[in-house]
Amino acid sequence: MPVGTAPTIGPGVFGVESVSVMEGDSVTLHTDLTQIQDDDFIDWWFESESEHIHIATIMRMFGVSTSDDVLGGRFRGRLHLNNQTGDLTITDITTEHTGLYQLNIITGYELTRNYFSVTVSALPVPVIIRDSSQCSSSSKCVLVCSVENVTQVTLSWYKGNSLLSSISVSDLNRSLSLEVEYQDNNTYSCVINNPIRNQTKHLNITEVCQPCSDYIRGCGCGFTEAVIRLVISGLVAMATVAVLVYDIRSKSVGQKMREQTSSLK
Repeated sequence: MPVGTAPTIGPGVFGVESVSVMEGDSVTLHTDLTQIQDDDFIDWWFESESEHIHIATIMRMFGVSTSDDVLGGRFRGRLHLNNQTGDLTITDITTEHTGLYQLNIITGYELTRNYFSVTVSALPVPVIIRDSSQCSSSSKCVLVCSVENVTQVTLSWYKGNSLLSSISVSDLNRSLSLEVEYQDNNTYSCVINNPIRNQTKHLNITEVCQPCSDYIRGCGCGFTEAVIRLVISGLVAMATVAVLVYDIRSKSVGQKMREQTSSLK
């Protein structure tokens, strides 16, 4: 079979293996071969909604070839073939690499075909909230920036253009969070980045750190504690009113009893 010709559908077609990764990750599509034989033919294709493009080939007797400059350089510098197994690795993957990958393995006259449905998710935008656990002791505003299910990223807090703190993760599907105390009415931003992209979330101080009102001064404006304080204040007010009403009624009853006693005399 000539290189660059898409094999026709036939016996040996397997199912589709789904692969989900994040932008900037590396993904390896496996042939499940331990060693390519001299007469083996390994052929990789990429298919999107409108394209069916040959991207890599291994023919042991003729060598290894890749076509990673196809599709306007979409795969340039990103494709790596394992010459022993035929596994295809795509590094620094982007959303442009989402699609169906077709593997053809020809041994003698036998064709085996596998498919890999690769979905690449965009880097998430960080989320900024206030740490309500810091509300009870002071009015300081402690901010928490977080992201979920990320791999090989760095999460950082910036005050203006100055780096305040950062944390990195290399494990698969980890969640990250990073705290900072807001001060001095500066511009704060939280940034997540990997080798190919970054996402920035700028702090909107009026949404996250509302100023405390006079009657809950000293509270860090945590919603739960503010509600508790208001409920307690309401109960105290109701109790005060009840005492006043009871006192007024008691005085009224006492006055009537005295008037009745005087009339009897």
